[in-house]
Amino acid sequence: MAVKLQTIKDIRNYISSELSGLYTEQESATISGIIVSKIFKMSRVHSLLKENEILTGRKEARMAVRYSRKLKTGVPVQYVTGETFFFGCNIKVNQGVLIPRPETEELVNLIVRENKGFDGRIIDIGTGSGCIAIALAINLPSSQVTAIDKSKRAIKTAMKNAVLNNADISFLEADIFNTDPSEIRIAGLIVSNPPYVRNSEKQFMHRNVLEFEPSGALFVPDNDPLRFYRAILSLAVHILEPGGTIYFEINESMGKQVHYLLKSHNYSEIKIIKDINGKERIAKGRKKV
Repeated sequence: MAVKLQTIKDIRNYISSELSGLYTEQESATISGIIVSKIFKMSRVHSLLKENEILTGRKEARMAVRYSRKLKTGVPVQYVTGETFFFGCNIKVNQGVLIPRPETEELVNLIVRENKGFDGRIIDIGTGSGCIAIALAINLPSSQVTAIDKSKRAIKTAMKNAVLNNADISFLEADIFNTDPSEIRIAGLIVSNPPYVRNSEKQFMHRNVLEFEPSGALFVPDNDPLRFYRAILSLAVHILEPGGTIYFEINESMGKQVHYLLKSHNYSEIKIIKDINGKERIAKGRKKV
């Protein structure tokens, strides 16, 4: 190995330097911090305290070079390490599931805050990695959570994550466009983060998203961007209790359309909620009795 990496600081700087042409300086620093924590199995703060200590072996340096090579191809750091953290949960990820976003943590946080002590059934539609279902099962422990996805690979990943986080969840492999509602037990709360990025918006997205994350979990046609919301609301006619609540993560430019859609499906108390960046990101409504 041509480069000499003798300390944690050397490794951190090396990874940042290797990524300089692909990411901003801040992004490179964040990614290098994640990789260092993964390699040395320690927190960021702990790694900073020990960053000038001389390494006794070469294993860590070899790992840093190997991780850097993968990262330079554009593979997201979460797929490189095979994991991420979501609402306090360790979530394993692969290219069959989306990488959980901070906006989705905001969705979960809202549901937890508004439903303290909830003891009914929750249905997470399009569970992917299982991050939403797992976080809700842990933080609303009196509830019974069912997670649905049409992808066999996603269900398998979500089931492993549930075991990893000791979350009691029921799983159902089903396509919401072609499923019998009688297969799904009635719930008092439905949540979904369905595909909502329009195909025309691809031009604004980073290549590590376009080339590595599952497109079917992200994109919708421009001429029918609400197709998943309509399908879920049609299913909710049968599986959501009267008076039950539905929560959606939404495209920031589709708040008015989602509001109208909820109203047209007999929902009240409809709210479109902005995320921490001031973008309309969450929609909620209560099914009329």
